[in-house]
Amino acid sequence: MKFLRNPIFVLTLFFGFSQMPSWGASKEMIQLQTSVDDLKAQMTQMAQSFNERMGVMKNLLDQNTDSMNKAAAAITDLQTTLQKQQSDSTSHVDQLSGQIQALNDTLDELKVRLGRVSKQLEDMQAAQQSLAAQQAQQAQQQQQLAQAPPPDVLYANALRDYQGGKNDLATQEFSDYIKFYPNTDLAGNAYFYLADIEYRQGNYEKAAADYDKVLQNFPSGNKAASAQLKKGYSLIELGQKDAGVAELRHLIQRYPRSPEATEARERLRKLGVSATAPRSAE
Repeated sequence: MKFLRNPIFVLTLFFGFSQMPSWGASKEMIQLQTSVDDLKAQMTQMAQSFNERMGVMKNLLDQNTDSMNKAAAAITDLQTTLQKQQSDSTSHVDQLSGQIQALNDTLDELKVRLGRVSKQLEDMQAAQQSLAAQQAQQAQQQQQLAQAPPPDVLYANALRDYQGGKNDLATQEFSDYIKFYPNTDLAGNAYFYLADIEYRQGNYEKAAADYDKVLQNFPSGNKAASAQLKKGYSLIELGQKDAGVAELRHLIQRYPRSPEATEARERLRKLGVSATAPRSAE
């Protein structure tokens, strides 16, 4: 692979592929890019709206703070006056005390209002940050999808590397296919080949799980019978003989004339069990 380190070769390869129709600017990629631009514009508009709301909230906070300061100053003045006029009549003292209490009540109310405004501001900031993060993630996913190879090219490369025994590279490519194109018909095949690689490597537990994804998500796909056969094999290899036998019997019942059913019958024969489940005694 030394030629891949040659920048001239890489640039030539890049511009060569860029002229191929499968790598050209397709309608889907243009739409994806338009979606990304729209998301960016929405984020910019929301940021402007958020800044305007922040300004209003800041002015409100400033006004409440100024009111609190004025109230505190008034309380101090009244307390000073009360101390100077302690010799005055009891009624005058009671009046000043009432005014001080009223101002204290006003100050407490302002504190409560200020706390509510601060909480609203924090909630707005948290919501804005969460929304911005979600939109950024969506934009990133859209960009990744726009930059991903076309599905037929990605699948063909993965299948070629699988058949060539390049398990690590094929695993990455099949995983990318499932990531970028999870709802296509070939996604079921990608799960199957991932499971097959795991089966080859002796990772029977993971293989059984991925074979089951084929059966659960793509029950009518062209790999359903093979997936059930190999799932049964995986369970048997894990020591779960009863579960594996049940899978093979279900395969024979569902696809009785398929090559997979023939293989299942042969495996059950070697295990010394019947191809059909015994009937329970009445």
